Amino acid sequence: MTVPTTSTDPLRIGVLGAARITELALLSPARALGVEVVACAARDPRRAREFADRHGIPRVHTSYAELLADPDVEAVYDPLPNGLHGHWNRRAAEAGKHVLAEKPSAANADEARATLEAVRASGVVLMEAFHYPYHPLWQRAVGIVRDGGVGEVRHVEATLSMPDPGADDPRWNPALAGGSTMDLGCYSLSALRLLGALLGGPPRLTGASARAREGAPGVDAELWVDVEYPSGVTGRGGSRMDAAELDFHLTVQGTAGTLHVPSYPLPHLDDSLVLRAADGTETVEHLGERSSYTYQLEVFRAAVREDAPVLTDAQDAVEQMELVDAAYRLAGMEPHHPTPHGERV
Repeated sequence: MTVPTTSTDPLRIGVLGAARITELALLSPARALGVEVVACAARDPRRAREFADRHGIPRVHTSYAELLADPDVEAVYDPLPNGLHGHWNRRAAEAGKHVLAEKPSAANADEARATLEAVRASGVVLMEAFHYPYHPLWQRAVGIVRDGGVGEVRHVEATLSMPDPGADDPRWNPALAGGSTMDLGCYSLSALRLLGALLGGPPRLTGASARAREGAPGVDAELWVDVEYPSGVTGRGGSRMDAAELDFHLTVQGTAGTLHVPSYPLPHLDDSLVLRAADGTETVEHLGERSSYTYQLEVFRAAVREDAPVLTDAQDAVEQMELVDAAYRLAGMEPHHPTPHGERV
């Protein structure tokens, strides 16, 4: 049960875990928007207390389940390891809590479908935290392509690479559904899917290749895909999580020019887009460094309070994981499995 609210009451969110991403993805946007982070829970009670004290969170729960039973918590932010997302997203929905779910929202497509069923049964909002589509940078890029700014589209590319986060980083852990695609490449596949709205429909995989992380069977250090859209446009995407440098770009090539967005998933690092005409002239636009996570939380709040639409909802999360699973299989790897035993890992 959740305490009743009015449309003007601040949204009240509880946090599962004490992940580093929470400051950027939730706490800073919440402060900017007047959203209240009212509770947190972590496997280690001491770590949870330190996290709460550091960020001014008033209540600490001794378990995730206890947080979900808190009647003052309307919504849950889930930044747990990938293999735990599906389980706790479902548990939150079953408890009547709205869910802002870090991506990927599940370990595989089957788990995403089970989460969708729980969300529909409870009537709550689930928003998968692909935050970039809510920022003006992505929306302007889409508008340029839609309005013919590059002419007839021929090829699109959305790739993400970053340096190795370190051997002990949980993103390399096979038991936690780790890997480059689950952390980075899912952004690329999401972008390729969203561009399908301009290119005749969803992309079809035409090829894929992967390289496993040394010493971590079943975990991809890199995975790349080739796609084709119903319009005949081709695409390239994927990621590498042990590259020499950071590169998070989107490029759309057309008959009249090329659109290049250097940092489409993280516009607070670079909010520019460059439109290069066929004659070589360039136009550079800046779309604002207000965090995409802040735009995302605004949309999530509107969905909870006003029943506003969410682009990256539970149904979209199923379609996203279907493409992720298909990419793994085509590249010769198996899709991931959920982490067993809930919060005991």
